[in-house]
Amino acid sequence: MLRHARLEHRFVQYIPEKLEPGIIYISMEFATAAHACCCGCAEQVITPFTPTDWKLTFDGETVSLWPSIGNWNSKCRSHYFVDRNRVVEALPWNQKRIEAGRRQDTMAKADYYETASPRNLDDVTTSTPDDRRSSTVWARIARKMKKRKRSL
Repeated sequence: MLRHARLEHRFVQYIPEKLEPGIIYISMEFATAAHACCCGCAEQVITPFTPTDWKLTFDGETVSLWPSIGNWNSKCRSHYFVDRNRVVEALPWNQKRIEAGRRQDTMAKADYYETASPRNLDDVTTSTPDDRRSSTVWARIARKMKKRKRSL
């Protein structure tokens, strides 16, 4: 059960050391948001905005974060979304699902940064979004094939 059903947003330059419960601090300069866990345990929750981490939407009145926030390393293991300042509790994940999510995050980062690396920058800047998506899929397939060959 979550203690905070809403988060008030505050745009700040620097994230304060002490986070007030029920407030999400957003630093656009440092592309990061932080808040005290919505379950009430007071753990710091840091959500960096990057192409492979969280996305922040500000509609002029409210903020939303995507994807969900899963505090898997905290004792509470809370899981929720922030949707237009509302905190929406999500289903808990078991350890197997958490590990699968972590592997998926690792692959997404590898795919993104492999595609956007300086050695491939010419290809990225001259290709269309569909081309980049295709090359990412092929890179993932190639990695899986290499892993299979090593295990045989």
